[in-house]
Amino acid sequence: MVHRILGLFIIAVSLAAGWMMLEFDRFVQTPLQLPPEGVNYLIDPGSSITSLAADLEQKGYIENPLFLRLLARWNQQAHRIKAGEYFIAATTTPEQLLELLVSGRVVSHSLTIVEGWNFSQMLDVVQANEVLTDTLQGLSHQEIMQRLGYPGEHPEGRFLPTTYHFPRGTTDLKFLQRAYLAMQKLLEKKWTERDAGLPLNTPYEALILASIVEKETGLASERPAIAGVFIRRLRAGMLLQTDPTIIYGLGDEYDGDIRRRDLLRDTPYNTYLHGGLTPTPIALPGEAALDAVMHPQPGTSLYFVARGDGSHQFSDTLAEHNLAVRKYQLKR
Repeated sequence: MVHRILGLFIIAVSLAAGWMMLEFDRFVQTPLQLPPEGVNYLIDPGSSITSLAADLEQKGYIENPLFLRLLARWNQQAHRIKAGEYFIAATTTPEQLLELLVSGRVVSHSLTIVEGWNFSQMLDVVQANEVLTDTLQGLSHQEIMQRLGYPGEHPEGRFLPTTYHFPRGTTDLKFLQRAYLAMQKLLEKKWTERDAGLPLNTPYEALILASIVEKETGLASERPAIAGVFIRRLRAGMLLQTDPTIIYGLGDEYDGDIRRRDLLRDTPYNTYLHGGLTPTPIALPGEAALDAVMHPQPGTSLYFVARGDGSHQFSDTLAEHNLAVRKYQLKR
């Protein structure tokens, strides 16, 4: 009798084990229960396979958290899962899920810094980004530069405008450090490749002029020509007389119009009153503006005026320039 009971018990255990193996195999090969578009899934630092499996079950993505734990331990992946944000496609199986989570292939987000923005505009966009972690809120521009490791530097123009990719959890400080170093590296490269004889003594002076060219240019194709005008004016000791510097000097007081009193207002950025370059850049110049300053278009023009369609009329003499102003600005 005992032997018969033992035999039945062994058969029952064998059947249960076989059933469990079949269920486990089905679990491993069946895709998770995800929306058709997939999901972005965030794993916090220090998460264990047990907490991960429980969370996936709670969200309805898997039915059997035990099987996921067994699979992870069988494949020696339980302690290799990396924190971060992952995109899980709808067709992902548990085995593919674990391979993804140990690979560290986290979701990459992007943020574009636009040419011509000033530092305040860039900072607003960075701090409003929901993926970046905010660590600089409430700090002054000077305090931010100190946090970045560049105390005493003016922040304007020092960050490269381009599109940056980064994982969730990146701090705004890390983002700005990356943009700062990108500009520094590009500026140094462009400076070493510059034309000979430019009236610029340092890379920073080139950065300042590039920022002015960036703000004066409506058409990308005109950047070298506008840079050429400014270079020739600097060589001749002429005032740059460029409106974007007036606007920058006015700051928050600028209301969209430049009046005569604004041209006479004595700010450090008033290039109608002060010779040479402005004390700092006035915006974030892009690579094309840097190229234009390092390789300005040769010519004889010393003046330009906006035509109203984004392009400019270039003139060699003040008399020609005044005629262009009457035609395009005063509509006479």
